Amino acid sequence: MHVRRSALVSWTLFDWACQPFFTLVTTFVFAPYFAAALAPDPARGQAWWGYATAAAGLALAVASPVLGSIADATGRMKPWIAASCAILAVASATLWFAAPGAGYAVLLALVAFAIGTVAAEVAAVFNNAMMSRLVGPAGLGRLSGTGWAVGYAGGLVSLVIVLGFMAASPETGKTFFGLTPVLGLDPATREGDRAAGPLAALWLIAFVWPLFVFTPDAAGTGARARDAVRDGIARLRQTIGEARGRPAIARFLIGNMIYQDGLVALFAFGGIYGAGVFGWSSTELGIFGILLTVSGTVGAVIGGILDDRFGARPVILGALGVLMFVCVGILSLGREHVLFVIATEAPSDAGGLFGSVPEKAFLGLGLLIGAVAGPLQASSRAYLARTVPAEDAGRYFGLLALSGKVTSFLAPLSVAIATQVTGTQAAGPAVLVLFFAAGATLIAGIRRA
Repeated sequence: MHVRRSALVSWTLFDWACQPFFTLVTTFVFAPYFAAALAPDPARGQAWWGYATAAAGLALAVASPVLGSIADATGRMKPWIAASCAILAVASATLWFAAPGAGYAVLLALVAFAIGTVAAEVAAVFNNAMMSRLVGPAGLGRLSGTGWAVGYAGGLVSLVIVLGFMAASPETGKTFFGLTPVLGLDPATREGDRAAGPLAALWLIAFVWPLFVFTPDAAGTGARARDAVRDGIARLRQTIGEARGRPAIARFLIGNMIYQDGLVALFAFGGIYGAGVFGWSSTELGIFGILLTVSGTVGAVIGGILDDRFGARPVILGALGVLMFVCVGILSLGREHVLFVIATEAPSDAGGLFGSVPEKAFLGLGLLIGAVAGPLQASSRAYLARTVPAEDAGRYFGLLALSGKVTSFLAPLSVAIATQVTGTQAAGPAVLVLFFAAGATLIAGIRRA
């Protein structure tokens, strides 16, 4: 199997183009802004963000496998990627209008975020389905890991741009680099934080186009839209039946369903947790995001190499073990304690950035999340790409998306409910330990691939 290097580079640029939405909007800039400036308080902000994430996951559970099967019936993936990216760009740009004090701001932010999440994940289904046509089984781990690493790098660069030149502290009026925000962005109305949405939209448009120009697509089947829908739904039923008859794939898909659900929630609430528990400003959150993204880039590259050498299963299990340790570690931290009972001094401005012991511990745990999240997701898609025929990749990756999203509302919803019932953000990591443990138990029973 041989394709031009430009095709492989262009395929990996999809992750670079889409990642700023997840880095800027979902995790490090807009989500904390939502909790701190739009919601009445951080706990309710975390709960509402969780409900929006849950709604997006429910929509994806319905749409992804059906669309993947329809795409296999038509043969081509690029039209579906283009349509999804267009919706993602519009949803991201809309976040600019979620200004503090506007009566519609909370609802607008949650709806635009949910729609953008659905569009980004649907586009990823079709992009992933192209993988097995580009390289052979022996190179899938490295290609997948490189894609994740390039995506993390894109998130890192976009985060530096926003925090260094656009988003400023309302108190000082200066960005992380000590500069006045570019383009006259007003710190008082948090225009720099809101601009993360439009920047993610422009970034997507600027960098996704090489995929459409240089990466080969499958030949179209010539099927009419009505026939493709009927055939696609039939293929989905067939795929589910086939998966049930293949214990390794069925077990993998169920395990993926559980641990991906936990990972979505962990990323969705990471920045919110830091802002709510430790009172981190955009400066601390920005440095946290940059360091986590750097560790994610390195981890994804190393994970891809380990995947090709040892297989996807050991990489997935190792990553899940680290994530369970991280959740217990976060659970043991408080504003004035570590390891549940050891008292420490509370964070203060006099202590400098990450001045308290709990803050340093949370920062270290965040770096571990970044280091293993990329390998976990990259090895998951590499496992499936090795296991299924290339001509059926769309429907199986749609099923992978279904397994990753059919209950993707469950972990965010569980976190949201636990947070609301207990009135503490510490309830979040306690819930997520169970998701990672259950996923690891299932993956431990599949064969090496």
